[in-house]
Amino acid sequence: MVKKKADVELLHVDADLQAEIVGKYNADLQKAVQIEEKKTRETATEAVQEHVIAEYEERYAEHEEHDRIMRDVAEILEQMEHAEVRRLITEDKVRPDGRRVDEIRPLDAEIDFLPKVHGSGLFTRGQTQALSVLTLAPMGDTQIVDGLDEEYKKRFMHHYNFPQYSVGETGRYGAPGRREIGHGALGERALAQVLPSLETFPYAIRLVAEVLESNGSSSQASICAGTLALMAGGVPIKAPVAGIAMGLISDGTNYTVLTDIQGLEDHFGDMDFKVAGTREGITALQMDIKIEGITPQILEEALAQAKKARFEILDVIEEAIPAPRLELAPTAPKIDTIKVDVDKIKIVIGKGGETIDKIIEETGVKIDIDEDGNIAIYSSDQEAINRTKEIIAGLVREAKVGEVYEAEVVRIEKFGAFVNLFDKTDALVHISEIAWTRTNKVEDVLAVGDKVTVKVVKVDDKGRIDASMKALLPRPPRSEKSTKDHQSVSHHGSPKDNKGKEEYDK
Repeated sequence: MVKKKADVELLHVDADLQAEIVGKYNADLQKAVQIEEKKTRETATEAVQEHVIAEYEERYAEHEEHDRIMRDVAEILEQMEHAEVRRLITEDKVRPDGRRVDEIRPLDAEIDFLPKVHGSGLFTRGQTQALSVLTLAPMGDTQIVDGLDEEYKKRFMHHYNFPQYSVGETGRYGAPGRREIGHGALGERALAQVLPSLETFPYAIRLVAEVLESNGSSSQASICAGTLALMAGGVPIKAPVAGIAMGLISDGTNYTVLTDIQGLEDHFGDMDFKVAGTREGITALQMDIKIEGITPQILEEALAQAKKARFEILDVIEEAIPAPRLELAPTAPKIDTIKVDVDKIKIVIGKGGETIDKIIEETGVKIDIDEDGNIAIYSSDQEAINRTKEIIAGLVREAKVGEVYEAEVVRIEKFGAFVNLFDKTDALVHISEIAWTRTNKVEDVLAVGDKVTVKVVKVDDKGRIDASMKALLPRPPRSEKSTKDHQSVSHHGSPKDNKGKEEYDK
């Protein structure tokens, strides 16, 4: 059984009523629409509309088709404003605020607007203003994204807030909406392209854009403010990023491309084309269109105007701060890194995290270790970071053949002496490696606590280390008698003395 289609009545405004309202009030609406200041223009436009509605409300209060007539009046007034804005731009090449079609509203850029944060930037374009706040954190604070795909960590976050007071309104605040999520994602994509690598700058980075005032293109203002905050905070970005919103008014035959559209031009226009990028190229694009499509010629013209505007904005940004600061803000966590072999990670962590917990308790730092052996150390105290690096370096340090150490004798045996090279790493100086001359007893030359200089001569597969004192001493000339003595007397001690050495080797 085929379901019968519903009959839909197409609504049309009354032609005579439209001609009457346009004839009487179009001139007043034209004047109101051409007022440059946004709130004043809105007030004047609303005053004309309210006057017309009040007049027709009174005239048709008792009419049986009152509701239809008043609906038509409201629709006619909307069409009049729509038509006038588009006519001004396409025919007279005059925009509602008096700008040229390729002219940007007045620009201003400021850094360090907030004193105690890790970085802040305030960007103003006409009656659109955005404040961006930077927060730097250890990589352990990255966002964990657990969606339909495999879980992953997100190092850079760009959040966009559009409070109702930014457009002169009030109301209930709830969870982020489509606008906040979309504009935040666009800004994130634009700025992510210029962020430093994790190896260069091992921080989690969060930007929060607060739109303080909005009259169009607040998402692109948030990108500009974000650039200011990143540079002010000392994040070594590859290049500053600026954003601009392009518009289009087209009647199907003729068209006009607009630079830096405001709210009214976005509402009554045919395109909102957002372009963000550096001087070298584009980092993010987004296009919203109300017509079926655009031609290559329109796209080329829009991109060319956007490039010119982007460079003008970058001039203002670079005048406020020409390059990223070389140092982080005093309030930002300082960071340093050290890399260890993968098989040494367990040494740094210790059984049940005992070792790393002890380091953190002693130094007060925060430590992140990844599976590749990269260790990031965070603290506001550089001395604590340096001390932590020393401790970790000592834990994973390995003695290598040829290295020389100032060591302390920690144990005496008949076959030699054990000396401490560093931390918990000891080496054996065999009795034969103490001096070039024969040593009868180790105690004749060394005592526990003595400081000696030794050279590592061997490291076996089990990590046992042999060191030598005599290797650092000049070798005495060998006379014929000493050669015979050397041949007749073993220099490595008696078998009885070497018994302990054999056990050590096992």
